[in-house]
Amino acid sequence: MHNILVTGSNGQVGSELQSLSPAYEYNFYFTDRESLDITDPLAIEEFVRNNEIETIINAAAYTAVDKAQEDEDAADSVNHLATQYLSETAKKHAIKLIHISTDYVFDGKNYRPYIETDPTEPNGVYGRTKLLGEEAMLRINPKHSLIIRTSWVYSSFGANFVKTMLRLGKEREELGVIFDQVGTPTYARDLAKVILDIIPQLHNDNVEIYHYSNEGVLSWYDFAKEIMRMAKIECAIKPIETKEYPTPATRPHYSLLNKAKIKNDFKIDIPYWKDSLDRCLKILGERR
Repeated sequence: MHNILVTGSNGQVGSELQSLSPAYEYNFYFTDRESLDITDPLAIEEFVRNNEIETIINAAAYTAVDKAQEDEDAADSVNHLATQYLSETAKKHAIKLIHISTDYVFDGKNYRPYIETDPTEPNGVYGRTKLLGEEAMLRINPKHSLIIRTSWVYSSFGANFVKTMLRLGKEREELGVIFDQVGTPTYARDLAKVILDIIPQLHNDNVEIYHYSNEGVLSWYDFAKEIMRMAKIECAIKPIETKEYPTPATRPHYSLLNKAKIKNDFKIDIPYWKDSLDRCLKILGERR
């Protein structure tokens, strides 16, 4: 049976991979920072050898975007160096590596959906350390491996925008939500399923980059409005500008990702964002 190592298994994508795993004929090793320190190359090497790992799904990341501005060493250790170590081990043992990256590698100033070859220019530490991880993986170049950039991830697991809106919507009569940042949400369960489905199809000599999110385009304001509508929560959502909600890290104003490459190469259909939100809310028991 094919042995798969999943890092960051308690995060949103990792948790969805765990939830989906019984439907797949793989032997999974789900790890977190306690069970496998991916910032230690010797620990990775030992784990891979002892468990005869054949594919690594790197779902681990330092995702505290604002905190990263003051904690660059920690962010770099997980987002950059750990990716480098995983890539080196993958190459040494001819292991497939699927690494999850982010729209934050771009500056958000585009006028059309980003394609994989567009110039990268991150605004902050989080995006910069994720880009360094990408660059390390491309340089080391393990065979049959790929990078998937995604955006606005949410899930029935963990903390995320959807669950925050559900909570605040029940506590308050009115919420201000940013309308001048545009992109597309990604339901982590959809991304997890795509990752598991494409593993047998990975036969590329060089690391490939792909973009994945759900279909459609919207602002955070639109997203919040639809969450309240589907959950039938009586909370007024008011549009606000980014400058009215200052944060330590600059967010991309435009995060739309072009998914043509992943759809064409792997013949997949990507769900529309409202349909995926509907499914997530049903799992959470919040669909009314």
